[in-house]
Amino acid sequence: MSTRSNVPPSTLSVDLVDGGVVVEYLDGREVFYHGVPDPVEGAVKTPPGKEVHVLVTEPDGLEGVMTYVNDRNTHDDILESTGVGRVMLEPDEGREVFPGVTVSTEGYSVSVEADLEVVDGRVFVFAEDEMSEHSYEIVD
Repeated sequence: MSTRSNVPPSTLSVDLVDGGVVVEYLDGREVFYHGVPDPVEGAVKTPPGKEVHVLVTEPDGLEGVMTYVNDRNTHDDILESTGVGRVMLEPDEGREVFPGVTVSTEGYSVSVEADLEVVDGRVFVFAEDEMSEHSYEIVD
């Protein structure tokens, strides 16, 4: 198995549409996160074993940065060409991925906490696998 490293994110275009969130990568491709994000106060603990993506947008929601948490499938060069970041965490480790936004591992789950007094924008968390998709927005 090849190792994966942390990759810093770039600013991406975001579109909050009826039925979900669209993120446009730097290479022009788009990803659609289905469903209106469920509002959750302060922090989200994802279901275990999901791929977790954290999106922090500007206040208007038109631009943001996307970070994958513990993604072991995507090669560094692909992330760099798309503008998506990645953070790799050890078990029970936490790290600030954006000012005011901390991710940590808890067993097979990922927790995302946001201090919305520090974050000047919106914080979305997407947790998915082949069986289901979950989307959340951390709110006051």
